[in-house]
Amino acid sequence: MKATIDAVRDIHELSEAKAFFNQTAKLTPLIEKALHVAETAHEGQKRKSGEPYIIHPILVASIVSSISEDSAMVIAALLHDVVEDTSMTSAEVAIEFDEDVAHLVEGLTKIDKIRDSELIPSDSDEKLVVSALSFRKMLLASTQDIRVLVVKLCDRLHNMLTLDALPTAKQARISEETMVVYAPIAHRLGISTLKNVLEDLSFKYIFPNDYRRISSYLRENFHQIQVSINNFTEKISKTMLKNGFCEDDFEIKSRIKHSYSIYLKMQRKGVSIDEVLDLLAIRILVKNPLKCYKVLGLMHLNFKPLSSRFKDYLAIAKDNGYQTLHTTVFDNTSIFEVQIRTFEMHQTAELGVAAHWKYKDGEQNVNLEWMQNLQFQGDSVEEFYELVKNDLYSEDILVFSPDGDPFTLPRSAVALDFAYAIHSEVGNSAIGCLINKTKASLLTELKNGDLVKIKTDTEPITRCSWIDSVKTSRAKSNMRLICAQRLRMINTMTGINILATILKLKQTRIKEWLEKNGHIESVCKVANSSEHLHKLLHLYLEEIQKNSRFQGFLKRHKFKLKEYNFGAVEISSNISLNDMVFDYCCHPKAGDEIVAFKIGSKAHLHHKLCQHAYELIEEEKEMLSVRWNSEKIFHYHLIVSLHNSKGALAQFLQYLAKLNIDLVSIELGKEKKDHVHYCEIEMQSLEGDLIRLRKKIDTKHKIIQFIRTDDAYR
Repeated sequence: MKATIDAVRDIHELSEAKAFFNQTAKLTPLIEKALHVAETAHEGQKRKSGEPYIIHPILVASIVSSISEDSAMVIAALLHDVVEDTSMTSAEVAIEFDEDVAHLVEGLTKIDKIRDSELIPSDSDEKLVVSALSFRKMLLASTQDIRVLVVKLCDRLHNMLTLDALPTAKQARISEETMVVYAPIAHRLGISTLKNVLEDLSFKYIFPNDYRRISSYLRENFHQIQVSINNFTEKISKTMLKNGFCEDDFEIKSRIKHSYSIYLKMQRKGVSIDEVLDLLAIRILVKNPLKCYKVLGLMHLNFKPLSSRFKDYLAIAKDNGYQTLHTTVFDNTSIFEVQIRTFEMHQTAELGVAAHWKYKDGEQNVNLEWMQNLQFQGDSVEEFYELVKNDLYSEDILVFSPDGDPFTLPRSAVALDFAYAIHSEVGNSAIGCLINKTKASLLTELKNGDLVKIKTDTEPITRCSWIDSVKTSRAKSNMRLICAQRLRMINTMTGINILATILKLKQTRIKEWLEKNGHIESVCKVANSSEHLHKLLHLYLEEIQKNSRFQGFLKRHKFKLKEYNFGAVEISSNISLNDMVFDYCCHPKAGDEIVAFKIGSKAHLHHKLCQHAYELIEEEKEMLSVRWNSEKIFHYHLIVSLHNSKGALAQFLQYLAKLNIDLVSIELGKEKKDHVHYCEIEMQSLEGDLIRLRKKIDTKHKIIQFIRTDDAYR
């Protein structure tokens, strides 16, 4: 496939594109017809580079042909822009070809419509949201036929190969989208060749200086690197031939890590390119799995291994079907990563989900269950993005159940993530765990190879404060669902209690009226909205006023609500209050969900998820309408790292001003490390959500510490 990509990169003439397509694809009458239809449909159209537009679908189809012999995919690649850019319809595609081709073209057209016609600038705060939307809708459009995603990846690859024709801002924006959306999908589908090329092409435009430095290093040291690889390859070959292997039994491939992979190693380890240990890699392909382990033994007996760098993905494959033995060894002054796999495993590693289309005897062993897990159907796109990025971008670890069943989790996952990986019911009812037969917390971070046993209760447990501590989308979405259900139930009970308190009636009477008039579903809003409380009160009083029997009742009782302000808290009540106190059992911070109970002439506040508060709600104690004062000013303490460069502090303070943040005090240079200053700030903001404010600041500068210095008691 690499040869195909290299060839496509240099093709700019229609005659060259058609000649290359004829070499790559197995031409059938239907494929030739599709080529003719595409040429006719795109006649006269040009790309931004000035080239005839038809070159693009022909070369996309050539790339598809290199990874799949599925003729429907090749035809869909030729026609993928026809429905969107010309007068031809999906129905006409179905008539001219067949339903299978029309289905693929329609899927590709849906994906194209996802992206806005006007690309958002690369420096926009909205970029991650748009990428999240793109990814979410691409999944929804492709879950029924994974071939749609594979063709779309090939389409994006050719677009990336021809990105030089676009303005700089669009190059960066498209590259960011490719890095965030397309490369991770290629990884999950196991198509490593596509993933690596997409990452490198994106890297070139997103971090051009870093890309040039790495490319320059590899160019300048090419001869030395090549000599080192050749010498090591020759030693391996001789060793294998001496130990019972024939020349036809194996193949040795050499490579240098791709640029973006090198860059990530440098960033994660904080090292220069000279210090990247496994810059050079060797792949040894053999005929069966048993010989993989024999080769591994020969490598470790003849070259000094780094024991901490050994990974066995052969016995337990990754979710994307990847199977290989990884080890790292010394040879003289060089260090090599050695990957050992069978020829069939190599096909799967290179082509992933597409391997069984390319090689008919190949079996699709790529786990696509992750697609279902990532289709979180929450209302917030930002929340969806937070979920998917944890599952999609993180490195994997492998942990085991007591029965030896393997589970793949993102690095830094905790035991509760593992519980949800087993089943959502196990996660919901988990109360503890054993890690490697030792009692541990459910929030204990798991390590590769851990043996984990989950202890469960009979009832689901609400853990709303733990949502930020788990890492997988399955755990987060299930926990959010339980919390939302519990909050809605508490809000409904609270709304009924508040109405009963104001009207001096039994809760059963209020419930009967709500059900009779169709308000039972909306009464939950009373807990958070004084407007909705007034609305329901008005409707109730209006109804009973028509009944003469209640005239005395209306005269004797006053239902007009008075607003009470106690510091950061507002309470609506028709009963006189002289104080507000926080109960001993819970500690709500300003902005948390709260409830209030009337005890004597005081309002007692609790966190809405407080167990003691829930017991009081069930006992139908008198309750009050309560909320935080929206004009409350919140106080924060921030420590942020700033580069020791001219204007860095001024730019940072200007950014804080844009966020409507007022400074109380500032101290710069309290500690210095390398070329970084630590800036310590006391500040005020109307924004009471610590997490949301942190995200806004963290997009521009690295936060060392960020805490609220006020709470509900101050």
